[in-house]
Amino acid sequence: MERAIYAQLLEWKDLPDRKPLILLGARQVGKTYILKQFGEREFGNMVYVNCHNNAFMENLFTDFDINRIVYQIGVHTGQKITPGKTLLVLDEIQEIHNGIASLKYFCEDLRMLHVAVAGSLLGISLKEDESFPVGKVNTLRMFPMTFSEFLLASGREALAEAIDNLDYGTMRLLDNECTERLRQYFFTGGMPEAVSKWLQTLDPKAVRKVHNEILEAYYLDFSKHTKTMVRHIRMVWDSIPAQLAKENKKFIFGLVKKGARAAQFEEALQWLLDAGLLIRVNRCNVPRQPLKFYADSSAFKIYLLDCGLLATLCEAEPADILLGSKAFVEFKGAFAENFVLQQLTAKMSHSVYYYSKDNSTQEVDFLVQTSERVVPVEVKAEENVKSKSLSTFINEEFKELHLKGLRFSMKPYIDQGWMENVPLYAAEAYFG
Repeated sequence: MERAIYAQLLEWKDLPDRKPLILLGARQVGKTYILKQFGEREFGNMVYVNCHNNAFMENLFTDFDINRIVYQIGVHTGQKITPGKTLLVLDEIQEIHNGIASLKYFCEDLRMLHVAVAGSLLGISLKEDESFPVGKVNTLRMFPMTFSEFLLASGREALAEAIDNLDYGTMRLLDNECTERLRQYFFTGGMPEAVSKWLQTLDPKAVRKVHNEILEAYYLDFSKHTKTMVRHIRMVWDSIPAQLAKENKKFIFGLVKKGARAAQFEEALQWLLDAGLLIRVNRCNVPRQPLKFYADSSAFKIYLLDCGLLATLCEAEPADILLGSKAFVEFKGAFAENFVLQQLTAKMSHSVYYYSKDNSTQEVDFLVQTSERVVPVEVKAEENVKSKSLSTFINEEFKELHLKGLRFSMKPYIDQGWMENVPLYAAEAYFG
């Protein structure tokens, strides 16, 4: 499968001041696959070592003599490691003591060698007590497949190109297919194994089996890495469907456990965020650049990293998502919002925020900062797009800022002056 991050890997390869690369991302988003593909295509040879349960690697970093380490890896794998020609991939590097710390010495003592590391819980390990090589590494973050990548994997390159180019005329003509593909993506999500299984079999049960295996792996991660707070992590995780089913999607600790206070579950929530399993959207009080300056971290919304996993976690019936319009209207638009945020997170360099008022029901789903402006975004999961919140926000409350709104819905493109309506399936392309 072709992934957009490949272009960023090519840029890293040719950086004149290149450093060892840390590829971050949640379990099963495709980190190992893309690094192997990259090494096989772009280098004379690729040396891959999985550090998980690897006795050789556990005993390798007794010191930071990089020449010795590289030599011994070469002997162990039976491959010649040549700086400038070899990509050395160390997978699950967080499993071995001093693995992450060694990247400092790869940078200082053997920078000509291309070194890339990854791990299913690397984001957690970087928060723990092992020395992190500050200033000595490059980092990239990988996310589940976007809708565009899903279309490419489906063999619909021309359709993906039309959407990426915001060719609204072609989208209008092919709206039925675009909507059908969107339903499929809502169901499969962007986990590569789930997408591959769907394209091979078109069997909802087979896809659900993949999703459940991924979710079970997450549960095992909770137990393996968080013995002191595993129960709280599970409770936060299991509360996500109920959190998203609310009209007001502000995260409520009381939904995790009746009477719960933030102090009891904040650490558990942060663990899930660091693991890349959840996406946090903080409230922003004023839609001015930079949005981060006006952020209010005391109020926030939480979404899942992948809409397909969300559907499985919610135990939504496959037919309700793949057929008809239930995918777009159930859970008060939660699937559609999660979809949009998933696309934005994979594309945007800035954080995404939302706007709400404590003393009213007024809410703007997302605030997005681009290089030119702040874009208030409303997500409507169906063709019924009646809502006063976005209009009030732009034309009354912040009229002096001359904002232009954006609504993603199942209606075709239209520019109404104060707001553009863009088809939901073009959310990624609009900010691409």
